[in-house]
Amino acid sequence: MFTGLVSAIGEVRGIRNCAGVREIRIRSPYPPADLRKGASVAIHGVCLTLTEDGRADGTFRVQAARETLRRTTLSRLRAGDRVHLELALAAGDRLDGHFVQGHADGFGRLQRIARLRGEWVLDIRFPRRLCPYIVEKGSIALDGVSLTVGRTGPGRFRVHVIPTTAQGTLLAHYRPGRLVNLEVDVIAKYVEAQRTRDAGPNAVPRPTGAAVSQPGGEPE
Repeated sequence: MFTGLVSAIGEVRGIRNCAGVREIRIRSPYPPADLRKGASVAIHGVCLTLTEDGRADGTFRVQAARETLRRTTLSRLRAGDRVHLELALAAGDRLDGHFVQGHADGFGRLQRIARLRGEWVLDIRFPRRLCPYIVEKGSIALDGVSLTVGRTGPGRFRVHVIPTTAQGTLLAHYRPGRLVNLEVDVIAKYVEAQRTRDAGPNAVPRPTGAAVSQPGGEPE
């Protein structure tokens, strides 16, 4: 479990395919003592497991399975790329963002980014099957960053990024056309699932639009 508050920026130091999984080595500012084998870390909002203790050179290693690569932007990582990092939430920590599981629900595509009165405004296209979970003033994680939805439209939403968030993340450096990992609010998913169960098997489905064209949920 995470909060969507990025705590560090890491750098991909190496990638290799091994026994059907992809090993990714990341350099981070975290102390090695904070990086223990078996612990969870979110990389661009995707929860992965450390496969070794943190090294003295500041690096750690994780593995991503084929299914994770298919459903997230981790398949696009290359050596030298910078990534958002967050360590798992510890019992008793403050929950200053929102509940983030590290389970991406689909891709978003950045349509527009602009600076407006000191903040950054990002317009994102998303798969229409996610429409029931993305609402104005609701929470969403964008590459692991907890943000508030400012405006919605058919298959689109807008977020506003304040200077503090822009300085602590990579969002201000993104460019139109970029794919990002989206995770909708887990509470919204449970509410929608309960609504569907309560409606029964003969319920008319919500008009969420056509099915996505790719298994990973890339926007149409």
